[in-house]
Amino acid sequence: MEGEIYNFIKVCFLANISLCYCFYISSRIPKGILRLLSLLPILYLFIVLPLNLHSFHLGGPTTFLLVWLATFKLLLFSFDHGPLSSPPPLPLFQFISLAILPIKIKQNPPQKSPSNQNPDRKIPPNHTKSDNTSYPIGKKSILFAVKALLLALVVGSYDYRQHLHPYVILALYCCHLYLGLEILLPLFATPARAVFGFELEPHSNEPYLSTSLQDFWGRRWNLMVTKILRPTTYDPVRNVFTRVVGPRLARFLAMMSTFVVSGLMHEVIYYYLARVPPTWEVTWFFVLHGVCVAIEVEVKKAVANRWRLKPVVSWPLTLLFLAVTANWLFFPQLLRNGVDVKAINEYPVMVDFVKSHLPLNFYWWKS
Repeated sequence: MEGEIYNFIKVCFLANISLCYCFYISSRIPKGILRLLSLLPILYLFIVLPLNLHSFHLGGPTTFLLVWLATFKLLLFSFDHGPLSSPPPLPLFQFISLAILPIKIKQNPPQKSPSNQNPDRKIPPNHTKSDNTSYPIGKKSILFAVKALLLALVVGSYDYRQHLHPYVILALYCCHLYLGLEILLPLFATPARAVFGFELEPHSNEPYLSTSLQDFWGRRWNLMVTKILRPTTYDPVRNVFTRVVGPRLARFLAMMSTFVVSGLMHEVIYYYLARVPPTWEVTWFFVLHGVCVAIEVEVKKAVANRWRLKPVVSWPLTLLFLAVTANWLFFPQLLRNGVDVKAINEYPVMVDFVKSHLPLNFYWWKS
């Protein structure tokens, strides 16, 4: 564990030095191909750095942050788009935080007079209702504590895996994935919020309440990924193909491209976790969901407000479809290569490592 922690510190140090180069050197190069060429060594380094980590709990998040989010943000930055490009230029530490952390600063829209507000206005597919995620600080702390407790219970239940039905274990894995992200992503955002006082957009919006696939992928699940895929994949594909095939087909191609890119990036993360060649099952998982979301959108347009499933029906159907397809295509590659067992076995190792490095005063106080 000591060697893994040392490698993690080294990776973090090199990533921060690389972003200093982007801030001081690349930002002064004209946007476009020249700036992109200046960033290519950094993009390559970000792809290589996570290979130094072999644990699930350090290697997985580092791969997600460097290989996916930071790389995509730097690609946008090379053409003066995205969160790293803003007038006036960002301070250094704010630039590094936005580049390497899964955060997005909330943009407060101008206040409208009550007479101009329309309570029946529909929310676009890529936006969330602010009142669903703007909890008071006390309520956020309670929710975080409850989720941490539930995660501890899920991890503790793995001791009885031999007595559990495989479907129960898969349900626990789904809960583990959700709760892990719900705890990990806010922890990543804590330094930026504490140091700069940023008001940050939420990482998710209670995805277990989704009443449709469009609701799940566009408004509730892992919103940081949704917000980085829109400018890097969805918008460019839609803009290019609108002139060729028209807006309706262009939207479909953009949506499918977004799901395919998400699937491919998950394949990359799976490779870093298992170090085996991809089997493309997780890509097909996202392709399937992309097709289903496209069908769902078209059906909703066709029926308009004439007919709509009630949430009491659409909610369990959505969760059931997610669970069945995840069991079929999302998890098998991880289970086949023992990534789940690796992750579970790391918990006692991490606990022992933390205990062994706690100050002696802690033990005196505890006794």
